[in-house]
Amino acid sequence: MEYFKDLRDLIERLDAEGKLVRIKRLINKDTELHPLVRWQFRGLPEEERKAFLFENVTDVKGRKYDIPVLVASHAPSRQLYAFGMMCQPDTIMEKWAQAEIHSHEPVMVETGPVCEEIHEGNNLLEHGGMDEFPVPISTPGMDNAPYLTAANWVTKDPDTGIRNIGNYRAMVKSQTRLGICATLTQHIREHWERSRKKGKPLEAAIVLGTSPNVGYVATARLPYGIDEYKIAGGIAGAPVELVKCRTVDIEVPANAEIVIEGTMPVDYQEWEAPFGEFTGYMGMEYLNPVMNISCIMHRKKPVFNAFLSQFPPSESSKLRGISQEAVYYKFLKYDCNIPGISKVAAHDSSGASLYIVISMRKSHPSQAWQALNGAAALMPTGGKFIIVVDDDDIDPYDPDSVNWALSFRVQPHRDMRITRGKSPGIDPSSSPMTDPERHNPSVEGSSAVLIDATRKWPYPPVSLPKKEFMEKARAIWEEEGLPALKPRIPWFGYSLGHWTEEHEEAAQLALRGEHYITGEKLANRRVRS
Repeated sequence: MEYFKDLRDLIERLDAEGKLVRIKRLINKDTELHPLVRWQFRGLPEEERKAFLFENVTDVKGRKYDIPVLVASHAPSRQLYAFGMMCQPDTIMEKWAQAEIHSHEPVMVETGPVCEEIHEGNNLLEHGGMDEFPVPISTPGMDNAPYLTAANWVTKDPDTGIRNIGNYRAMVKSQTRLGICATLTQHIREHWERSRKKGKPLEAAIVLGTSPNVGYVATARLPYGIDEYKIAGGIAGAPVELVKCRTVDIEVPANAEIVIEGTMPVDYQEWEAPFGEFTGYMGMEYLNPVMNISCIMHRKKPVFNAFLSQFPPSESSKLRGISQEAVYYKFLKYDCNIPGISKVAAHDSSGASLYIVISMRKSHPSQAWQALNGAAALMPTGGKFIIVVDDDDIDPYDPDSVNWALSFRVQPHRDMRITRGKSPGIDPSSSPMTDPERHNPSVEGSSAVLIDATRKWPYPPVSLPKKEFMEKARAIWEEEGLPALKPRIPWFGYSLGHWTEEHEEAAQLALRGEHYITGEKLANRRVRS
């Protein structure tokens, strides 16, 4: 598959694959739109989730928009995330790693579709500024405003000039002013703090609706100081085409649907939120920077793109989780030089950030702890529970499989460690919401649990029928027209090292109906009490 040229190319291909739901009836963006998409995350299995395109949108005041709203286009499921990455689900991590290793420098072009309409200066409000766009309310009845959720913020390090693309929500505060959730560990906050030291506003641009590779890098926690446009080019296998903004020194994708330009003052902050968070709880008020809008560019009749966030699982948790899996995978396998790393799973139920399972094949017992310590150090807020499992028979994505490993391959006094120094982020368990020091945690920080849930020595065989018997039974199952099976690992029995020739001989005797021979042998080994 060649790379997606823009968001509209993605929409066309999703539609052609039967992965797009077109809603033509009138939908209220403030009360109905997100709840409708939410139902597929609360009532359908992951493989049945799709993207939604709302073609007839209104708001609580009865205003109608001629701009459609696209939701869940990037990651309603792992399968559709892979679709946007132009790979198979089981190759996502390696595709990410190779995109970082073999990146493409972006290229500048004179103009592009995003420049078709420009509102700036005296014409900034000719279409109402932010009122022009059907920005949905994400958590009706809880959120305090409409928020941009697929907002890809582009800023530059004031010292080095290196660009950063990050996905941060943006609260619509007025026609020309947006809030942002920029916590202390985020890269845009680092840019803002460095600008504050210089006493100069931070220039920024928000990109809405572009090819999926840009959306994927914006939601990934890539190392500080990397130009994400290069990685986006690595995903597509071709450079990202950029145009210059009109009022700020920022470059944005020429194929975007909407670009909002402005500056972020450094001499004040404003309260932002409540807003539904990926933790599954409402995020409460924070003091955060704001953006004063100086220009809006967009295509003629643009498509407004939004992500579904809030309670996990969501599009946001899938976006965050898969990109974090890829970052951990590349870091541990290539940067930490642990060749046995095979998979990383960031579980949706943890907001795809706090419960991390690493699958690996050990060549030395110490490698499990090498992986655990490396993962704990990689991200300040990620990884509250980090678990290493064997890659030959534990599915890191399946909670039951992981819980089996935790139950029977772990001794807590030997295989678990608690480490301090993590950032609590917005984890509500870190301290009461009323704690005045909540946003300034102690020097020891929050904590993480590291667990080696791998086998340390030979184990008895897995207590399931051997493969040939399970395969024969599956053939009968299918001949009988029973419901389609989705096998879970492990689905057949096999040796894990502690199994003698005598054990195997006894099992074969049983299969020939000659188990009395075994009974006689055991009688001869009778122990008198």
